[in-house]
Amino acid sequence: MDHTSGALLSAFSFTWLGMVIGISFVEAPLKFRAPGVTLPLGLGIGRLVFRALNTVECMMAVGLVVAAALEGFAGPASALVATVLVLLAIQLTAIRPRLNRRTDRVLRTPDGADLPRSHAHVAYVAVELVKVITLLLLGITALCSG
Repeated sequence: MDHTSGALLSAFSFTWLGMVIGISFVEAPLKFRAPGVTLPLGLGIGRLVFRALNTVECMMAVGLVVAAALEGFAGPASALVATVLVLLAIQLTAIRPRLNRRTDRVLRTPDGADLPRSHAHVAYVAVELVKVITLLLLGITALCSG
């Protein structure tokens, strides 16, 4: 791996990693503990924040693909790039639509808080955890190889 592709891979990986940790594992759980934040308000904020996060994640994914292309799509870094792209695709195409439908249902139900927990939410968090580990490994791999 040349220095430029390694630097780009690590920069995109660690930036993306920080965003996921900050939003998915810090902001999202804390927002519902803030005074005056109702379930509908928290869900509305969450939709906006995660839509923005997913948009930026797509831009980070493009950056990773460009950096991997500079490398020639070879080696462990490229495998990790492919893994993180698959994880993002799963979230955007399989899990987020289910979460959006659930949010709609909660917002339409007079006492939406009484609905059973969502398996889609658990799946999203599980994929986020794997994505965090993959991005961390990618960043480290890129730094050590560059």
